[in-house]
Amino acid sequence: MNGHDPIIDPGARIGSNVTIGPWTIIGPGVEIGDGCVIGSHVVIRGPTRIGQRNRVFQFASVGEDPSDLKFHGEEAWLEIGDDNTIREGATIHRGTEFGGSITRIGNNNLFMPYSHVAHDCQVGNHTIFSNNASVSGHVIVEDWAILGGFAGVYQFLRIGAHSFVGAQTHVNMDVPAFVIVNGNPPEAKGINITGLERRGFSRESIQTLRKAFKMLYRLGNTVEQALGQMEALTANCPEVAVLMESVRNSRKGIMR
Repeated sequence: MNGHDPIIDPGARIGSNVTIGPWTIIGPGVEIGDGCVIGSHVVIRGPTRIGQRNRVFQFASVGEDPSDLKFHGEEAWLEIGDDNTIREGATIHRGTEFGGSITRIGNNNLFMPYSHVAHDCQVGNHTIFSNNASVSGHVIVEDWAILGGFAGVYQFLRIGAHSFVGAQTHVNMDVPAFVIVNGNPPEAKGINITGLERRGFSRESIQTLRKAFKMLYRLGNTVEQALGQMEALTANCPEVAVLMESVRNSRKGIMR
């Protein structure tokens, strides 16, 4: 063994066609699926399960102990799906007993340099964490959500599907599906039109979502009044029902 070879614990399980760069450390209890590419100077601690065809770039830290004073070494997991890209210096922590003992990452996500996913978070599919974007513990990030550079999300919040959080925005309430939140203090600005167009949503659906946003944010309605008005839009636009569900599921209250 050369001094620059990776250090792989005998208890780690490495799939086929996996590339692991020099000076990388793979700890006990780590499982890495087929076709993954792990760069140099990466640290992966277990218990961590990583799916297939993931790419982890240099200096990333994956599966480290959670930064939570309630954590005292109990067994807790990190589970990562397939086809994710974890760029330079990104950090993803395992769960805690208080939060169900697991952090979960889905498929096809992009974690740009120095982004952070804290303990017990649940990240869906096709999300983007831009440079230095961070989510605190117990946050849910739903499919296709995007966090801008240096965006921060408080603990126990939910970032809805297809939503967009602007750069340097510090989110302190739930973000409904399809909604753009930006600024400090943060404010709901509108529907994520550009993102929806890129993903093939019809012009009619986008326009109907804009009507629903107006009912929720621009007409002086209470949340319950807005939900009552939005119900009529769901017959021809199922996406409005997704927006309504994200509002109803909010535990901390939605960003207004």
